[in-house]
Amino acid sequence: MLPDEQTSPEQYEAFRRMPPERRLALAESLYWSARAWKAAWLRAQHPEWSGEQVAREVTRLFLHART
Repeated sequence: MLPDEQTSPEQYEAFRRMPPERRLALAESLYWSARAWKAAWLRAQHPEWSGEQVAREVTRLFLHART
């Protein structure tokens, strides 16, 4: 991990002060953003795929993700 990618003590403190529902909302937003980015990447790699094929592949990838 690069030094600028590491969480700073100030960031940890900001997350600790956040109400749980806000932390959950942030995590959910990140999840859906990641799915949208993966779908965009798949569309760029496979322009011939239909929207349904892309959606199925995104779901498959996220179901079998390990990290």
